[in-house]
Amino acid sequence: MKEVFHLLDQLLEFSMPHLVAVPILVPMLTAALMLLLGENRRRAKSALSVVSGLVGLLAALALLRWVNAPDTGGGPGSIGVYLPGNWRAPFGIVLVADRLSTMMVALTGVIAFAASIYSTSRWDRAGVHFHPLLQLQLMGLNGAFLTGDLFNLFVFFEVMLAASYGLLLHGSGRLRVQAGLHYIAINLAASSLFLIGAAILYGVTGTLNMADLGMRIAELAPGDRGLVHAATAILFTAFFAKAGAWPLNFWLVPAYSSAVSPVGAVFALLTKLGVYTVLRLWTVLFAPDTGASVAFGQPVLVGAGIATLFVAAFGILGTQRLSNLAGFSVLISAGTLLAAVGLGQPAVWAGALFYLLSSTLAVSAFFLLIDMIERWRNAGMSVAPHEAAGTAPFLAEDLSALSDVNLDDDAQALYGRAIPAGVAFLGLSFMICTLLLTGLPPLSGFVGKFAMLSGLMNGSGGSGVIGTTGWTFLVLLIASGFLALIALSRTGIRHFWTQPHGNLPSLPALEVLPVAGLIAACIALTVWAEPVMRHALATAEGLRAPTAYRAAVMEARQVPNPVPTAKAEGKAGAQ
Repeated sequence: MKEVFHLLDQLLEFSMPHLVAVPILVPMLTAALMLLLGENRRRAKSALSVVSGLVGLLAALALLRWVNAPDTGGGPGSIGVYLPGNWRAPFGIVLVADRLSTMMVALTGVIAFAASIYSTSRWDRAGVHFHPLLQLQLMGLNGAFLTGDLFNLFVFFEVMLAASYGLLLHGSGRLRVQAGLHYIAINLAASSLFLIGAAILYGVTGTLNMADLGMRIAELAPGDRGLVHAATAILFTAFFAKAGAWPLNFWLVPAYSSAVSPVGAVFALLTKLGVYTVLRLWTVLFAPDTGASVAFGQPVLVGAGIATLFVAAFGILGTQRLSNLAGFSVLISAGTLLAAVGLGQPAVWAGALFYLLSSTLAVSAFFLLIDMIERWRNAGMSVAPHEAAGTAPFLAEDLSALSDVNLDDDAQALYGRAIPAGVAFLGLSFMICTLLLTGLPPLSGFVGKFAMLSGLMNGSGGSGVIGTTGWTFLVLLIASGFLALIALSRTGIRHFWTQPHGNLPSLPALEVLPVAGLIAACIALTVWAEPVMRHALATAEGLRAPTAYRAAVMEARQVPNPVPTAKAEGKAGAQ
């Protein structure tokens, strides 16, 4: 076995420079191939989508291993830089694989693989071009996570958004169209702000490469610094809209709740892309070595996160619709992460990154689970009550042997009755998702929140002084979990403790396995919390001092052109 892993590590080291581009190229080529197949090849498209998701996931995990394991040519803190056009930074396109970007690409791969499997059960037949649009959205997401310059960040944003427009409208219904129009309008406005902010930054600094921008901001003349700050504020407004920050999040809950379940599961990643972009740019552009621009906009960042967390916490308490609960859970997660980023402490960032993984996986599983629960609850009654209960009918002589307190209105036993496997799976999955989304022990949601609170209480240098902002975040973090627990418990009681008015749930394996897989991933985060937290802490330390990131990007060398051999030169001379 050791020899096999050694061989894989050697192969990984050999292919590492090109592996950075695989999470982008695979979905792009898969989408192009699907479009060539035509609309009557649904099974082939479904198979291609699942295989593409698996290949993308394996490539993401290989990248994640490379940046962490010293025996694969990487080592702790290793950064892989790929120059697609073979032009040095800051002049050419740059793809960067560091701890943060590979973690996000791996998270995308897990959720995309689960959503692609789930969609093959039924949802890919609700409209046209579902699988090509899904692949293009994954291409945009992975490209946005891996790119090292603002221009290509905008390009990948637009690829992702164009695909998401079609995915949100997949299916039919007036509410879906209405929510889709609102979603398109807010994102078109955000894209315009993105272009304006990037144009101003380029006009002042002469570059759009993130690493180069951070170096040039440190050398800005005092008269130009205000323009850079204004451009960054415009940029971050666009990113806040994508992250779901208040007050730019009015579109999110209607849009996410109207999307079909596998699309909603993937959409849980879109707000995390907004958070990722804010974290990446804020730490690179306003690092401790950027002079007067250090930590620019920190109060606004913390305030936006706290406001989002406050509004989302009371929003989830005021709804009883399952899909709306999932949408507000996304907003709670986004508000928590934005506020944690704005606090500017690596220990809090590490807990936030762990919480990001757990909450995104949990929300994605919840979106898929909602579809199965609602389908079961909305099914018409076509079986007798005793058949729906999974028990045999009672005979008259049997009734006298039972106590009256153990009979319901249909003369069925109130206790001692076997729970059908489908109901047990739905109920147990709902309970686990509730624990994860509310941050209750012992699962990974609690670990992430506890790590954030621990880092916050320790404070800078272990002083333990956290200030008013820190205390506000602490109280809201705990209160939001409590309010979410009330809302989810109330809905769970209504759906699982009341008498069901439908058939026993019919759960295809193609639907059960993705939900079980996402929940298992959250449980794995809990079991292996220590190495994951170690990775998150190392990521946070690298974000606090981005000198290694800048150096890796700016010092990446072009691949030399092949040297012509004597035989080739002779042929050229003869011609």
